[in-house]
Amino acid sequence: MKVLKFGGTSVGSAENIKTLLRIVAQEKLQSNPVVVLSAMSGVTNLLTDMAERAERGEDYDASLKEIEAKHFAVIRSLLPAAAQNPVFTRLKIFFNELEDLLQAVTNLRELSLQTKDQILSYGERCSSFMVGHIASQQIPEAMYVNGSELIKTDSNFGQAKVDTELTEMLINDFYQANKEKVLFVTGFIASNANGRVTTLGRGGSDYTAAVWGAALNAEEIEIWTDVNGMMTADPRIVKKAFSLPELSYTEAMELSYFGAKVIYPPTMIPAFMKKIPIVIKNTFEPDFAGTYIKSDVKASNLPIKGISSIDHISIINLSGSGMVGKAGFSGRLFSLLSREQINVVLITQSSSEHSITFVVKPTDASQAIALIKKEFELELDANKLALPEVENNLAVLAIVGENMKHTPGMSGRLFNALGRNGINVRAIAQGSSEYNISVIINAGDLSKAVNAVHDAFFTDLKRTLNIFCLGTGNIGKTLFNQLKEQMPFLAANNDLQVKVAGISNTRKMIFKAEGLSLENWESELNNDGEQADLASFVEKMKAMNLPNCVFVDNTAAEAPIEFYQGIFESSISVVTCNKKGNSADFAQYKSFKDTARKFGVDFYYETNVGAGLPIIRTLRELMMSGDKVARIEAILSGTISYIFNNFKGDAGFYETVKEAQELGYTEPDPRDDLNGKDFMRKMLILARDAGYPLEASDVKIDNILPEACLNATSVEDFYSELQKNSAYFEDLKTKAANDKKVLRYIGKLENGNVEISLQMVDDSHPFYMLSGSDNIISFTTDRYKSRPLVVKGPGAGAEVTAAGVFADIINVGQTP
Repeated sequence: MKVLKFGGTSVGSAENIKTLLRIVAQEKLQSNPVVVLSAMSGVTNLLTDMAERAERGEDYDASLKEIEAKHFAVIRSLLPAAAQNPVFTRLKIFFNELEDLLQAVTNLRELSLQTKDQILSYGERCSSFMVGHIASQQIPEAMYVNGSELIKTDSNFGQAKVDTELTEMLINDFYQANKEKVLFVTGFIASNANGRVTTLGRGGSDYTAAVWGAALNAEEIEIWTDVNGMMTADPRIVKKAFSLPELSYTEAMELSYFGAKVIYPPTMIPAFMKKIPIVIKNTFEPDFAGTYIKSDVKASNLPIKGISSIDHISIINLSGSGMVGKAGFSGRLFSLLSREQINVVLITQSSSEHSITFVVKPTDASQAIALIKKEFELELDANKLALPEVENNLAVLAIVGENMKHTPGMSGRLFNALGRNGINVRAIAQGSSEYNISVIINAGDLSKAVNAVHDAFFTDLKRTLNIFCLGTGNIGKTLFNQLKEQMPFLAANNDLQVKVAGISNTRKMIFKAEGLSLENWESELNNDGEQADLASFVEKMKAMNLPNCVFVDNTAAEAPIEFYQGIFESSISVVTCNKKGNSADFAQYKSFKDTARKFGVDFYYETNVGAGLPIIRTLRELMMSGDKVARIEAILSGTISYIFNNFKGDAGFYETVKEAQELGYTEPDPRDDLNGKDFMRKMLILARDAGYPLEASDVKIDNILPEACLNATSVEDFYSELQKNSAYFEDLKTKAANDKKVLRYIGKLENGNVEISLQMVDDSHPFYMLSGSDNIISFTTDRYKSRPLVVKGPGAGAEVTAAGVFADIINVGQTP
């Protein structure tokens, strides 16, 4: 036979009760189960609230009527009229008794634990009596059982301890006398030797099921709830959490203890003692296999089984020389807390014995401090102990799994995931069993931490990057199109999911933690977005506190750069095609690099130099591998490349520049390209990445244009001066042609010096055969000495630039 326990949601409505009865009827085809029931969802909270209101002398009638109406509505819905009166009558007696109790509490202004247990017992008594009678319409053998008469405990009201021997005898005798019945038993409640109602603590209905299962040596204990078994993390926090097919008793207890609310930890003790499997099932998806908790668990490939958490805790720090080498100090401290029913969630102590840190519920913190001050008054007065300190607004995160034992790198992976996301660990605890590593963090970081750790350990799932994109021009739009098209490929081949959590341009900004649609982001931004404000955009990004967060700057503006430092300090990576940040003062460039390294995040800017060409990455990898760069030569202006590649034969320089402008290769004023300043920024970034602390003033630029062209007052005047100086350019072209050379505007880094000049190169030079608007760069290094390493391709355009930004994004968080 089996014991089936149904939680509050399973008995929470008429429709849910019908589902419950279908499950019981199906099980009855095999054998008569014992059915343990919780109170209807929300009723225990209402009863607690009413009791506390009564103690304060406040009105509780509305809540009492709400509970009554909740039960009566189910009866009217599920019982024929002729069968309703006996149930209404019995429930009305329960509610009258409850009202009398509450009135007594109001009169006395006193709520003892004994009285509170009696009040709370009506939740289970009402639901079990009601469901038992409804079940009897379909299952004639159905029988309501007041479980408090059969489970015997001590008189520790609120958290009573079961007298196992006596309880098992009573349950067995009762079951043998009624083995042809389907028993509908009240969960949560028991009684002491005097017959006074006690309760079994939070999750006590689970415990009731386990006590019955152990007493009857059940085949298994099924806990029916509203989720598909035990999951790798709280699905309300981690959308990618998945159900675990099985867990050992130890793993399940560790997960439950640290916040997994699917099952109550003491539940497993009676089952564990008799090796009875516990199955967590979903009432609303009964065909789902659920999670088996048992002793003979198969080997698993998962590094951990799950991540659990407690979202509100307080830590108390006790320190002082009076603790060092003092035998029995810890025993004295924790015995004190135990006597006063203060549960200690976690303990960690320094190896010097100079301090102890322990975790309690926030509601217990003040009492714990007061008790410590009283108990250790002499030590405090003698300054052998410092005054105890309490810190609030904290949370516990724990990773659990038997595979952690003797597996190197578990803690490293945990702390890397936390550190990379800027999550400060306040305290750490790991038992010698190595089934659990627990950390204390700020409560506000809990969601971010659980998601980051889940991504780190469950690598078979898709890693998620949350990106915030600034700029919706050609590059931004193209990036979104590329992301949309590549999402299936990234998921299938890279196990990666990129969510666009925020978008801003100069007009509007919009945020969505679950990710904006890449199909209609533009209409969402325009129709639903708020007025753009760069500072607010950055602050909102930080406040959302998402894991694996990336700020993507697809602008050429100065304003975003001043926020980079603060973004890094918030443990957010930066990907940018905006070269102005890295080509300004060297101190700023170095600060960006150092801060990103300090906070464990990435700063990627491949598109600063050659759009989508792998130039920055190639240089970085050469240097990381120990190669030494002797010389870098480059053509890094698509505009100038196009002009000199087409300035040949009969083509004049004036006509070639005009053609380049008409094709969109130049800025509205071609001098913005031809003055070499953009080229200078790119060479400066390369030089800095090669290890040279140069400023813009250190780069020598030879002007392509005569002074008269540069100083012209307008674009029209510029073109006029260009025509006047046509002979100058023709002479250059003719001289190059006579020497069987071509003109190339080349940047060179050698011996820490950078210069950009117009040169004539022959066919032995790698730049001789350049065509179109391509960029090209050659690296001469110790390893590439006789034949330089050459990278060549399109160095401009929305498609290739967006592709470079895309590549930088998906490399965030990867080991270089």
